[in-house]
Amino acid sequence: MQQKTKLFLQALKYSIPHLGKCMQKQHLNHYNFAGHYYNRIKLKKYHLTKCLQNKPKISELARNIPSRSFSCKDLQPVKQENEKPLPENMDAFEKVRTKLETQPQEEYEIINVEVKHGGFVYYQEGCCLVRSKDEEADNDNYEVLFNLEELKLDQPFIDCIRVAPDEKYVAAKIRTEDSEASTCVIIKLSDQPVMEASFPNVSSFEWVKDEEDEDVLFYTFQRNLRCHDVYRATFGDNKRNERFYTEKDPSYFVFLYLTKDSRFLTINIMNKTTSEVWLIDGLSPWDPPVLIQKRIHGVLYYVEHRDDELYILTNVGEPTEFKLPPWACGFIMDTNSDPKNCPFQLCSPIRPPKYYTYKFAEGKLFEETGHEDPITKTSRVLRLEAKSKDGKLVPMTVFHKTDSEDLQKKPLLIHVYGAYGMDLKMNFRPERRVLVDDGWILAYCHVRGGGELGLQWHADGRLTKKLNGLADLEACIKTLHGQGFSQPSLTTLTAFSAGGVLAGALCNSNPELLRAVTLEAPFLDVLNTMMDTTLPLTLEELEEWGNPSSDEKHKNYIKRYCPYQNIKPQHYPSVHITAYENDERVPLKGIVSYTEKLKEAISEHAKDTGEGYQAPNIILDIQPGGNHVIEDSHKKITAQIKFLYEELGLDSTSVFEDLKKYLKF
Repeated sequence: MQQKTKLFLQALKYSIPHLGKCMQKQHLNHYNFAGHYYNRIKLKKYHLTKCLQNKPKISELARNIPSRSFSCKDLQPVKQENEKPLPENMDAFEKVRTKLETQPQEEYEIINVEVKHGGFVYYQEGCCLVRSKDEEADNDNYEVLFNLEELKLDQPFIDCIRVAPDEKYVAAKIRTEDSEASTCVIIKLSDQPVMEASFPNVSSFEWVKDEEDEDVLFYTFQRNLRCHDVYRATFGDNKRNERFYTEKDPSYFVFLYLTKDSRFLTINIMNKTTSEVWLIDGLSPWDPPVLIQKRIHGVLYYVEHRDDELYILTNVGEPTEFKLPPWACGFIMDTNSDPKNCPFQLCSPIRPPKYYTYKFAEGKLFEETGHEDPITKTSRVLRLEAKSKDGKLVPMTVFHKTDSEDLQKKPLLIHVYGAYGMDLKMNFRPERRVLVDDGWILAYCHVRGGGELGLQWHADGRLTKKLNGLADLEACIKTLHGQGFSQPSLTTLTAFSAGGVLAGALCNSNPELLRAVTLEAPFLDVLNTMMDTTLPLTLEELEEWGNPSSDEKHKNYIKRYCPYQNIKPQHYPSVHITAYENDERVPLKGIVSYTEKLKEAISEHAKDTGEGYQAPNIILDIQPGGNHVIEDSHKKITAQIKFLYEELGLDSTSVFEDLKKYLKF
């Protein structure tokens, strides 16, 4: 399917939930619908499932295969030569492993988004949206449906694909690395595929078929990172495009989700702590939607459907708390004690929490979920715990080369996030692999504020409990040092976006624990940002950080940990910050102000210390473009690695040679 090796992790024995770096911000008025509509949807029962101790992330609800795409300039369709066909009786895992083993290291790439529908697979090949028959998906025998270059964008890639039920149309969301803006193109499938329409700034979108077998596209419109409007459109001879819902509360966002059996389209209205779901009958998409439960502060729920039954995944456990319509009567299903009680997999979080890590060996990537590596013994994965100030045990995932000796003298790279109930990303990155190969220890600290241990874990690290995350991070680093993993002079920390809050706070409170820090698009000026309601995300973020404009308690608490507010004359670790010129999520102004204030504090400390003081390096690297975090930026990756090696006084020659095997320079 792709001429590059596909690191298709889902095929490697274990299913890995996709954890996006940020929940995509996407927002129903309360309408009183006629009671007769409830009878149109005949459901036997519903299941109220109290299992949001590990709640689903929006990205996990998508059915697309999550991964990166190829850029148009770097990759054009090329026919593989001398490629031996794989035996037909070989299972999926062995096929993937064989391909990984036989592919040169220089050709490692992460695959683009793809979906299967009917007898076809739809995906991006070079600069084109293509499809191929399922049985021919690996033979480069594909049909070109649309050339992305027609949009005249700089290095566009496909972010999401949805195929109409009868395959008359396919919709694809297209964006670029330097912007969060996207365009949704509608391609009419025929002997000569043609672009039927395009819509700007589309966030989520799904197809359903109405009573007259007409394909209807539902989509949400995003403006200034706020997603409040829902549209539906038809194409061909009966073109329609109408907005049928606008969310009035600016603190909520809207996203669409099609149930796994495609029976219902759900309109999900959410903020960080509260949700509301409306159902659209997939057989009657022009009828008004049905409310499942009016939003109640603190109540989160998601809806699935199977065999005429609704499954409600929620953080409350009694059916009386849900004023459901007459057709929804049934029983509670509590899967907290045993996930096997659930008759089908709603979503990954109902399984017991696991920490997924990756193993690397001899140019091959393998995924493993435990201590034992069945394929190679060249890397070791550890699950450790640190005791925080309040006695709470904080999990860590650590891995390093098995043959590493005297770990106390090895460089250590700490990863942290701790916000929005999102899990810390531990996905494969080429730069992480080369660091492990070069003897580094990588540690992932699953601090409170994240989602690894469920809703309470998040609640214990937000609002007026944000300092718990900082205490957890300090405890993790001290525990690692105490157990013989590196030392402060060789310890570095990396974070992006909201993870910058804890990283910046640690630099203020315990700078002696670190030698160097790399930050990407970091959130560093919490107080001033949350007091500026003109910024696109401030109102949506109130449930995470608090409302300092109207709540003095919140304001005073934020002042205690806000990185910008707590800069003071003292010794700091060296800091490398990557920022993006037109970033709408974390404005450049706050990062520049932080950098200038930090440099002033360091200069003041240097004057008080006297001659001979070695001042830390503070570097602000401003990249063009309007994206938030660009994972695959080679310039950023090389700049960060160069910075870390120079700050620790390490020879970077071999690591850059290895990195060239995976990145195109």
